[in-house]
Amino acid sequence: MNGPWVEKYRPQTLDEVVGQDHIILRLKRYVKEGSLPNLMFTGPAGVGKTTTAIALAKEVLGEYWRQNFLELNASDARGIDTVRNDIKSFSRLKAVGSPFRIIFLDEVDNMTKDAQHALRREMEMYTKTSSFILSCNYSSKIIDPIQSRCAIFRFAPVKGHQIIGRLEYIAEAENLNISTGAIESIVYFAEGDVRRAVNILQASASLDEEITEDSIHDVVSKAKPKDVRKIVNKALDGDFLSARELLRDVMVVQGTSGEDMVTQIYQEVSRMVLEKRIREDIYINLIESIGETDYRIREGSNPRIQLEALLTKFLINAKAD
Repeated sequence: MNGPWVEKYRPQTLDEVVGQDHIILRLKRYVKEGSLPNLMFTGPAGVGKTTTAIALAKEVLGEYWRQNFLELNASDARGIDTVRNDIKSFSRLKAVGSPFRIIFLDEVDNMTKDAQHALRREMEMYTKTSSFILSCNYSSKIIDPIQSRCAIFRFAPVKGHQIIGRLEYIAEAENLNISTGAIESIVYFAEGDVRRAVNILQASASLDEEITEDSIHDVVSKAKPKDVRKIVNKALDGDFLSARELLRDVMVVQGTSGEDMVTQIYQEVSRMVLEKRIREDIYINLIESIGETDYRIREGSNPRIQLEALLTKFLINAKAD
């Protein structure tokens, strides 16, 4: 396997980054101008924040990027001592062979408030020698003084056709025989997360070079979309017992968790309303019931009982129709 494919096939330049075209265009201008303000990359996991930061550093700093680039994960080094020691000692030195130094702080939303205030001070003091790139999932957890000192780039989940292109490239490089249905299943379960998509592909390839839709479902341990659609349709048709029996098979035989089942029901219901199979007013009622079920399961209620209770809400709304 030669190690994790997410590292083996990690893009090395901005041109190779999948998705985020609107962000990449602006970053290329910084590279062309040879200057870099403090940046903040925010967005969900697996959409290219870390990859983009490293690729940007390589292009801005050139061949001496390793000596002038400091990467820290704020989940591990989240206290004020990290800011006072590691970051300060790195920032105060002048860059060698590059116009300035770059400090990349990943998952900075996990830093304590005291550490964030200390970081703000470092960003003020060393503007002539260093630029900061901050990465986080939730920008709301970053104090306002830091946000105001950064150009904020919001990364969106990667579109399905872009993930498909990347998976096809990796499959060809690894001499894999993968069906169209298998790739579509990976995209369905990845939900815009390229890292998750590549990990699913590698896990499936470890079993066999012939990758099918069934092998993908075996790896992810989630319900097949067509089975979830059957459950929803039977409930909306008023056939509660059949819907409950199929729900039991999916959860017990296929080993799908209650949290995953709620999420997949939500995805299928949302697709059905776009396909005009469910009226919008009924959809609104169902979303409210799905949200309540999700909350109860996450608070510790029995998943089977809660999901069967959710199916009764489908019956009630179907009769109201």
